[in-house]
Amino acid sequence: MINKKIIFGLFILNLLAGCASPGAMLGPAYTMSSSGNTLQAGLSYGSNKLITQYTGKTPIENLKDVNLTKKKESKKKKKNKLKNKKKEKQEKKKKINKYRKKHFRK
Repeated sequence: MINKKIIFGLFILNLLAGCASPGAMLGPAYTMSSSGNTLQAGLSYGSNKLITQYTGKTPIENLKDVNLTKKKESKKKKKNKLKNKKKEKQEKKKKINKYRKKHFRK
């Protein structure tokens, strides 16, 4: 009898899990279990909801976007550094060639 109730309960829980986003409560549930502070857990959940309503993205998606933009910026900086180094080398070669032509004429 108990096994039937447990199986039925798990079946219903699994069936209804698709109706709500279970991930939305993972953060506050962890906060509640680790700190024991219900106010902190409620603020965590509320702030997540506000961020989602304001930006249209979850806080995790916002962090991913920020990370991607930082990666793109760092790639651009590296490319610019390489371009600048190439330009410096070319300028040095030109100066050396000018010096050679000026001082070592045939």
